[in-house]
Amino acid sequence: MPPWLQWTLIASGLLAIALLLLFIIRQLKVLQGERAQRNKHQAFQVRRRQEIVESLRVLALAIEENQVEYSEACLRIKGLLDLVAPELLEQSPFEIFAQVHEQLRHMPTHQAREDTDKRFIRKLDRERFAIETQYAEAIRTAACALRQHSF
Repeated sequence: MPPWLQWTLIASGLLAIALLLLFIIRQLKVLQGERAQRNKHQAFQVRRRQEIVESLRVLALAIEENQVEYSEACLRIKGLLDLVAPELLEQSPFEIFAQVHEQLRHMPTHQAREDTDKRFIRKLDRERFAIETQYAEAIRTAACALRQHSF
């Protein structure tokens, strides 16, 4: 084999090795970026879950100290539990939050409430207060259990 052919094959081999090395380095960087993104997303999910659990505990404490209307707290707690532990809504004593939510979900909130006739709102408020009174003890018990629950 002539020497120029040997040198050409050696150069071609080195070029192929260099190109493969560049490809491998690029792929490693892509994988590292994906791994970093996944870790960032997981950290965000953990932080979000912790914030939701803290919100649940604050709402439960607000119920225990009568700082919030029970109906509003039940609606908020049910929504938050749907995000972190929906199975609790089927367990005693936490199912009261789902029950109250179910009885109140037809009532308008936010802008819809402001746009509704005042007399109709007063009627709905009487209905809401009756539900709060009917379930007050169960709501307080569930709030206490929720505050003590380990998520």
